Amino acid sequence: MLVHPWDAGLDEVEWQTWIADGHDFGQLSVNGLAGHPPMAVPTHFTCDGPRLLIHLAKPNPVWKAIEQDAKVVFTVIGDYAFIPGPWRAKPGTPPTDGVPTSYYAAVQFTCRAEIIDDPEAKAELLRRQLAHFQPDGDHALVAVDQPPYGRMLSGIRGLRLEVTDVRAKFKYDDHKPVEHRSAVADRLTERGQGLDVPTARQQLRRLDRIGPWKP
Repeated sequence: MLVHPWDAGLDEVEWQTWIADGHDFGQLSVNGLAGHPPMAVPTHFTCDGPRLLIHLAKPNPVWKAIEQDAKVVFTVIGDYAFIPGPWRAKPGTPPTDGVPTSYYAAVQFTCRAEIIDDPEAKAELLRRQLAHFQPDGDHALVAVDQPPYGRMLSGIRGLRLEVTDVRAKFKYDDHKPVEHRSAVADRLTERGQGLDVPTARQQLRRLDRIGPWKP
């Protein structure tokens, strides 16, 4: 992932706050087996300190690849929008001369994967995930000897991803003039399609922190 200086995370707190703000779905990427392409698996995840917690179905073909090479990448992408060329045209030039781009936030974790097969360890992983996704506790007890989860644990494997590196990218034209960024945020809010509004919020948040870009 290419990260220009103006796209980089401003500090660790920025990407940590972004992840904590409901960005808990990403893509696990692993090296492929000999002669096969890399594998990618979309899935929810939970943060556990410097680790990410995931569980997948036992029949998933990704397991053999992880057993062969535990080095994996997990990527979270959100707050994205397509920015039409006319929105980015320089003042005094024809709108059609503007070059379109994509805005987005992305956090990429490089990890070492540990497979979890012990029933109690898998139950604890599920308890931690449910505490995040269903904090009201409106679910049955997760116990190895009680239904419904006890009999289902054999059908999954857990993954504990030990994070070894983090790269964060917030691509919102932060190297452009303040007036340009503010105008694009207004246009995103007015268009209001897909993730336009949260994208505008990210752009304005970065604008408030950075102001005019200084190399």
